[in-house]
Amino acid sequence: MAVMTRPLLNRRLAEFETTIFAEMSALAARTGSINLGQGFPDTDGPEEIREAAVRALRDGRGNQYPPGPGVPELRSAIADHQRERYGLEYDPETEVLVTAGATEAIAAALLALVEPGDEVIALEPYYDSYAACVAMAGGTRVPVTLRPHEGAYVLDLDELRAAVTDRTRLILLNTPHNPTGTVLTRAELTAIAELAVERDLLVVTDEVYEHLVFDDAAHVPIATLPGMRERTVTIGSSGKTFSFTGWKVGWVTASPALTSAVRSAKQFLTYVSAGPFQYAIAEALRLPAAYFDDLRADLQAKRDLLSEGLARAGFAVYRPAGTYFVTTDIRPLGAEDGFAFCRSLPERAGVVAIPNAVFYDHRKAGAPFVRFAFCKKTEVLEEAVSRLGRLAR
Repeated sequence: MAVMTRPLLNRRLAEFETTIFAEMSALAARTGSINLGQGFPDTDGPEEIREAAVRALRDGRGNQYPPGPGVPELRSAIADHQRERYGLEYDPETEVLVTAGATEAIAAALLALVEPGDEVIALEPYYDSYAACVAMAGGTRVPVTLRPHEGAYVLDLDELRAAVTDRTRLILLNTPHNPTGTVLTRAELTAIAELAVERDLLVVTDEVYEHLVFDDAAHVPIATLPGMRERTVTIGSSGKTFSFTGWKVGWVTASPALTSAVRSAKQFLTYVSAGPFQYAIAEALRLPAAYFDDLRADLQAKRDLLSEGLARAGFAVYRPAGTYFVTTDIRPLGAEDGFAFCRSLPERAGVVAIPNAVFYDHRKAGAPFVRFAFCKKTEVLEEAVSRLGRLAR
């Protein structure tokens, strides 16, 4: 019998064979630890939206293949959301595409728009699927590193400009930013927009945390800025906003040409998904403003609870301006290796976190930083804070 010598996994994906999330979740289960690693809520979203999904199931809406671009009700709700929130006008027929969560939207956008050899600039640390999707498209990722400064992570615009070459195809943005919690300012986004126009670059912007901004931070879609409407693919998602992450309902809004390109790739990934849930999310997007305000206030209180507990435990804390996550520096605790720290934390304190280095190409830059999720019940966070107090003792 012949022995296969060639690796089975495509070499582009070899570095992505296993994820730290699976390892840490298994460690949490094995040790009975509180899992503050993965960013999913431990409670469901609004009851009326869950009931809307049940109604759709019972009424036979979406139980068979829905339209490829998404059900008309959801596409209209997405277009209305973009107009009412940001003044962005999109035609639901030609400029809105429903996807299997933001993850598929990212994959479809990069597979559609990136050729082998193209360079893709991404803000580092980055959501882990970005690197895998750039690799699948045959592109080359070029990280521009957000660096800690005065209690927050900041973008060096000169470094971003220097990263652009003749091979740069697009800039992949994420704001509010996972994992650092940075929310790019209007001034920063204006500089990025001017660079994109000057160098004729596309922008793919992941805005799934658009409603989860705190304090005085404000989310500004880059598509609202001069020259960007026709060169931007904006990605949104229902999972983080409505706490139904398992439904996997995301979307793309873009010009007709860009939407058509992304759809060409998307139709060979899932084709369609989440039929009944699409009708429910159409209703969710039309919830009153009070829902979004209450969600933001609840998460801000949880951010503060966890951030203050981490500081008391001895971490240096970068309090986020948005998202589900707080990044910490472990060096005040006498540690420098985030991987080793996270692997030992369940035994030491009964809590699971994620080492930020997995989100970096420049692993040394992320080595001493660790991410915790605060999208959990208040009592769970209180118990986690109590356990983490063991580190200070």
